[in-house]
Amino acid sequence: MASGIRVVKGHAYGNDFLLVDESEVRGLDLPVLARAMCRRHEGIGADGLMTYAFGPSSVGMRLFNADGSMSDVSGNGIRCLAALAVREHTGTTEVTIDTRAGSKILELRGRDGDTLTFRASMGRPQNIRQIDLDAAGERVHAVVLSVGNPQCVLLDDPLLETRLNALGPALEHHSHFPDRTNVSFAKVEAPGRVRVLIWERGVGPTRASGTGACGAAVAAASYGGAARDVEVVSPGGSQRVEWLEDGSIYLTGWAKLVFDGRWLDGDN
Repeated sequence: MASGIRVVKGHAYGNDFLLVDESEVRGLDLPVLARAMCRRHEGIGADGLMTYAFGPSSVGMRLFNADGSMSDVSGNGIRCLAALAVREHTGTTEVTIDTRAGSKILELRGRDGDTLTFRASMGRPQNIRQIDLDAAGERVHAVVLSVGNPQCVLLDDPLLETRLNALGPALEHHSHFPDRTNVSFAKVEAPGRVRVLIWERGVGPTRASGTGACGAAVAAASYGGAARDVEVVSPGGSQRVEWLEDGSIYLTGWAKLVFDGRWLDGDN
């Protein structure tokens, strides 16, 4: 522990993650470690801690949100991990990442310096439906679904940060969602463009979310008049979501590794 824990930090559109090899943290309390490392002012700062293990043909991963809770998958997080795999294994153009929501295959589609663009298979959305809920003093009409993790989408116009900050936490912790939920506020600006604000489970407001983009795109195509191939624009930037006729979702966007270092706080 004296030498610390090796950490690589990456981000996709400002959605940031700390990547740590499983061998560095065996026997440690990972929820406690995630909370300590992800603190913005007293730690390194991140939306989540991802531990990983390289295997013969795939990379295993576990993801802990900034509050220490576990998440099954992150669309932006797996791109950061894929960027690390490409860096560590020269010549790699396809990375399979084993998540608690199944295996995701990421194809390297482009490189601009240290910024790598991937197209990722994100599986098929499940249990898409509309519901009404009482939250933060109002009756809310929402689209709920799973894209490997739970999503609650409000098709809103206009998009307001005041509603994000009031309804985001209220819906994340609503009794309808026993495991909590990610919350997206989405506006269909054109058939091929959806603008979003994101409240991420276990994190709060984020500049972007890969699974949030997927959930918002599916909700907007199902009930908001959007196309099934859309640009999803968040405060951090734009990702492409394709919802194919066979039901599968593909997410395209970039990731960048920005930091190599060591965590030295042996008390956490």
